[in-house]
Amino acid sequence: MAKDIKKKIQELCEQINFHAHRYYELDDPLIADPEYDQLFQELLRLEELHPDLITPDSPTQRVGGKPLSEFHTVRHTHPMLSLENAFNETEHHEFEERLQRFLKTEQSLSYMAEPKLDGLAVELVYEKGLLSIGSTRGDGRTGEEITQNLKTIRSIPLRLKTSKNIQIPELLEVRGEAYLTLEGFTTLNEQRLAAGESIFANPRNAAAGSLRQLDSRITAQRSLDFFAYGISDTDQIPYSSQEELLDYLDKLGFIINPLTKSCGDISMVIEHFAHLQDIRQTLPYDIDGMVVKVNSFELQHRLGSKARSPRWAIAAKFSATQATTILQKVEFQVGRTGAITPVAILEPVNVGGVVVSRA
Repeated sequence: MAKDIKKKIQELCEQINFHAHRYYELDDPLIADPEYDQLFQELLRLEELHPDLITPDSPTQRVGGKPLSEFHTVRHTHPMLSLENAFNETEHHEFEERLQRFLKTEQSLSYMAEPKLDGLAVELVYEKGLLSIGSTRGDGRTGEEITQNLKTIRSIPLRLKTSKNIQIPELLEVRGEAYLTLEGFTTLNEQRLAAGESIFANPRNAAAGSLRQLDSRITAQRSLDFFAYGISDTDQIPYSSQEELLDYLDKLGFIINPLTKSCGDISMVIEHFAHLQDIRQTLPYDIDGMVVKVNSFELQHRLGSKARSPRWAIAAKFSATQATTILQKVEFQVGRTGAITPVAILEPVNVGGVVVSRA
């Protein structure tokens, strides 16, 4: 029995690492996000039941993918952590219950709910108000230095706005999401098709591919955009909540997603999640869920973080997208052990932002 569980954990680790490599480093995923999440949740469940089988290189012990070799690397002064997922109303309530147990309170908590854009997380370092370094999240601790590419995005300030009432630290690290609008994505793919180049499967891959260009002039042609959502160290600023931080970033010249909402309790969070899911198809950009953060910085500090994620935030993910396509043929692959696996060859179909042609 123990050998079977160990083997299953090893297989899940191999699958997750393979798909993480395709997603984070090649920008060419083979499965949709919900399928990846399902594999990850299964591994988490098995490791929680059998903590003695957790290995140092398990995907649950890391955050993302390694930086690409073509770029200089940048070490983040504070890790850019991943987020745990919630998939339904019950799990939203369970999130709050975990917080209450940790804080030893029965009081309701207040939250900020922010649309979860399907783009690329980046960090912008400002020295004395000037943009000096921009980088990708990478593996959460070390990212790729893409300053010149990020400077081509017009919604990223090259110099922060100043006023008598606004304090700007000597060194400020701003975090947010670089993304491509649906219109920009369509235009880019039309241009690539006309040039005989391969098209991007979804806006997220297009944004990542655009930012990982060695020639920033190519990036400048891609019409990327940016929403700010945080800083690396909230102790640097004289504010006490995520809501106040977003207002501060707005005053510095950043664009804050207008669908961000202050929620007085978890029921308001659930209502806003349903609202975003209802309007999702009408938005000019892709979102795959909603990020929920405890509003109070004091509570955030008390809650702290685990190995790969903060306790005070979750990613509320939308339900899986379904699509119908045509089975064209079935191929059979022989694995290293001699096992034969049938592979369905499908008419390409977009599922959850990923073009699926094999299953």
